[in-house]
Amino acid sequence: MGRWEPGARERLAEAALELFDERGYEATTVADIAARAGVTERTFFRHYADKREVLFGDPAEYNAVFTDAVAAAPAEASPLDTAALALRAAGEWFVGRHPYARRRAAVVGAHTALQERELVKQLHLGEAIAAALVARGVPAPAAALTAELTTVAFHQAFTRWVARDEETDLGAIAIGVLDELRALTR
Repeated sequence: MGRWEPGARERLAEAALELFDERGYEATTVADIAARAGVTERTFFRHYADKREVLFGDPAEYNAVFTDAVAAAPAEASPLDTAALALRAAGEWFVGRHPYARRRAAVVGAHTALQERELVKQLHLGEAIAAALVARGVPAPAAALTAELTTVAFHQAFTRWVARDEETDLGAIAIGVLDELRALTR
């Protein structure tokens, strides 16, 4: 087994998804995933705490896509305009990931424990976005509300995006959802 080969984390994620598709989530073990990826179980556990986490990637990297966009927004941008920039950045981050995202969404959607983990991921993302907005000078209550709207808009957009047979512009879908939310307040 290629213990020190580069790309182990990515190979593990792909192997896990393949096995979850083939055998089902419950019937797949960490040993199965490691063997399919060509690494040891020890290598698996260096990258992931358990087989559930292999579907959720690096939360710091994922959250940074949003928070870096918030930090880089023009000083005069309103909180919602800043949220739109974060949604656009997230859409760009997902370019080329549609096939994997669709398969992953199907696995997560079929298992309550994975859905719960997805909600925790969304909660942490909201907290990170709120903190980034506060760092820009947005008052905490407005930052929290904007962050909630951002995560809701992204979740709705992502759900629509993975339901499509072919990859489209996730960022544009997310901006459209944010616009729908804005229209509800008029």
